[in-house]
Amino acid sequence: MKIYLIRHGEAAAHWHEDDDPGLSTLGHQQAAEATQKLLPQLGSDVRLISSPMLRAQETAKPLAEALGIKPTIIEHFREIPTPVEKAQRHAWLREIALQDWRDQHPMVKDWRATLLEEIGKVREHTVIFTHFMVLNAIVGSLQQRERVVCFLPANASITQVQWSGDAHELLELGHQLKTRIG
Repeated sequence: MKIYLIRHGEAAAHWHEDDDPGLSTLGHQQAAEATQKLLPQLGSDVRLISSPMLRAQETAKPLAEALGIKPTIIEHFREIPTPVEKAQRHAWLREIALQDWRDQHPMVKDWRATLLEEIGKVREHTVIFTHFMVLNAIVGSLQQRERVVCFLPANASITQVQWSGDAHELLELGHQLKTRIG
């Protein structure tokens, strides 16, 4: 059983500018391309999950329409919560990217623990539309790495995880960014 973790397409605004932006024109194109890439790999018994955030839901829409199924919205796959104001998010994110999970604010640690518990429950063929830091929390855990940012998933990249009957294992990292976080 495979789990496909899809980072949302390019957002129409930065995270430190808008709490819940939709996709840009390029983001919609990326969502369509991810759908075309995924469709041949999926059967009819796949489950779709999306973060409640608009950019993730808009990324899920082309695949959901192609499959004729509605994504389940699960709060736990939402982007990392921040203990700072919106205008300070960019600087905060750049700072924690170089740190370890154990050094994070209790709210962030709780978010990660709940997220890892939720992904641990996934035991069926599933596509999850989510966010940069969610992917890092999951991949870091699977690789037993304590660093907050352990890879740089590009927009609409597809990371593959497999449930082998007793554990999840990382099969393939999605395409990575060549530029800075932002």
